[in-house]
Amino acid sequence: MVFLATLLALPLLSYASVYPRHDDHPHTDPNPLPSTWYHDSRHPVHALFRRGDNSDGSNYAAVGSQEWSNGFPPPWPTNGIDTNSIPSKWVDALNDAISRKAVPDVPVPTMGKDGNPAYPNGGDPNSPEICSATYQCRIDGDVWDGPAGTVALSFDDGPEAGTNQLLSFLASKNQKSTHFLIGSNMLYNADSLKKMFDQGDDLAVHTWTHQYTTTLSNLQVVAELGFTMQLIHNSTGGRIPKFWRPPYGDTDKRVSAIAKEVFGLTTVIWNQNTADYTLAETPPYTTPEKIQSDMKKWMTGPKSPGLVILEHELTKQCVDAFTAAYPLMEENNWNVVSLASLLGGNVTYQNSASNTSPVSLNDLVNAKNGPQPNANGVAANPSGSTVGAGASQSQKPSGPSSAGSPPVSAPSNTPSGTSSASGPLATTISSWPSILFAVAVTMLWT
Repeated sequence: MVFLATLLALPLLSYASVYPRHDDHPHTDPNPLPSTWYHDSRHPVHALFRRGDNSDGSNYAAVGSQEWSNGFPPPWPTNGIDTNSIPSKWVDALNDAISRKAVPDVPVPTMGKDGNPAYPNGGDPNSPEICSATYQCRIDGDVWDGPAGTVALSFDDGPEAGTNQLLSFLASKNQKSTHFLIGSNMLYNADSLKKMFDQGDDLAVHTWTHQYTTTLSNLQVVAELGFTMQLIHNSTGGRIPKFWRPPYGDTDKRVSAIAKEVFGLTTVIWNQNTADYTLAETPPYTTPEKIQSDMKKWMTGPKSPGLVILEHELTKQCVDAFTAAYPLMEENNWNVVSLASLLGGNVTYQNSASNTSPVSLNDLVNAKNGPQPNANGVAANPSGSTVGAGASQSQKPSGPSSAGSPPVSAPSNTPSGTSSASGPLATTISSWPSILFAVAVTMLWT
């Protein structure tokens, strides 16, 4: 048998000695691979392969419907969010972070007479134990500056009265931005929320009721962040925000740690402040002329660090101030990029690269760990995990698995249940047809 197989293989040996190898070339590519495995979210190829539902495969209530708002705190609750309504999974994640000492035991301040948080017993807000951003202390991992030469574009407090005007201007310039959203405002302005997402802008968190977050208890911080995240999640096909900005820029080591350890959120502050939110106040703290003057100084100044400017979409006056200054960004050759896209390296959500990219099904506290493994230990795809409140998972037939397959039995062609031919000889004989066929095809091709 071995002799016969050798004779049959002789044509192959002859072929190999006459013809050169087809892969006789260098195996080094002079053109390096791209830095990411996917196209940028604005690449035209996304339109060709976009999912029909543009979601994680779950059934979400229509944005703005009663079903959509069910289960969330009321807008602007008088006494704050009822912490008894917090899902147990969020509380468990908080308790786990505290037990691991990932959330420092920083005392909770109260509002001082000067309008800033005052820590108990004269605690120093700039101490390494507290490090309050209100007092300009920078916590490792929090973002204050952008990459050199960039403007990390974002707007706070939406959706609000100025949102639609802002969206129209951004669309006219083909300019994307990040919106740090207030949960209560989303409930009031669902149409604007839907429009900013459909337009391709990035959505981020600005809490539910816009309070000084350092003055809140651990559970209150979890509620303010979690419910805002969940409403964004349920309004965007299951996307989980990656960034948050504390109202008034007020965070400390405790609050930033809760955001990161419980929800995977990166804290973003700013390095320039337009104070545009005061334009509608009486008297205003600033004026359109002063904002324009400040913008000119910033845009003609050093390119490093990049600019993270505090701007708002509260009113027409806020938006007018931005649109007047936008040409300065272009004229002075700044790269104006949506903040979440810029800081996230074109990955703007924890479980999706963009508003049009595939979405991995996940929940708020596990998204920071990546796609969740299924029962077989394989990372779940967009139809393989759990969902949060306000959505139901579409039922899909499950594929075969080792657990559900019938056991493989021994061959039954003999009374004993064993094969009548066994051992190496049987294996060789049963392989002959395949060997002969392969040799014949090779000889014909030669």
